[in-house]
Amino acid sequence: MQTLNVQQASALLHLNPKRVQGMARAGKLPAIRVGRKWLFDRERLEGLLGHSAPSRPGAAIAISARNRLRGRISQLRVEGLMAEVTLQVGDQELVSLITRASAERMGLAEGDSAYAVIKSTEVMIGKEGRAE
Repeated sequence: MQTLNVQQASALLHLNPKRVQGMARAGKLPAIRVGRKWLFDRERLEGLLGHSAPSRPGAAIAISARNRLRGRISQLRVEGLMAEVTLQVGDQELVSLITRASAERMGLAEGDSAYAVIKSTEVMIGKEGRAE
């Protein structure tokens, strides 16, 4: 088990350290208090974020969306606050715009295996050759 102090937990969660302390005090974050210091279990915090822990590579992903396409990142362009991720799925490319923070938090890099997760209430179908 790897424990984090408030500063480390706030960096992982992208929150202000005072906010992290307040959430721990209110029971909204799993933490233990030792003297005047708060300690956090890294794996439990990553679980709250939906990350698999680095000590468990290949851990299963549990999500509600049924439409998952596995592919390889063929291009990653990071500019300003956004990142454009091009995922090669078979002979097709899928492009997604995500925040730079998400791309960095997931450690995305060209050549990585990744999933496109599609959650929608509508799916349109098209076919070449018939226009009516």
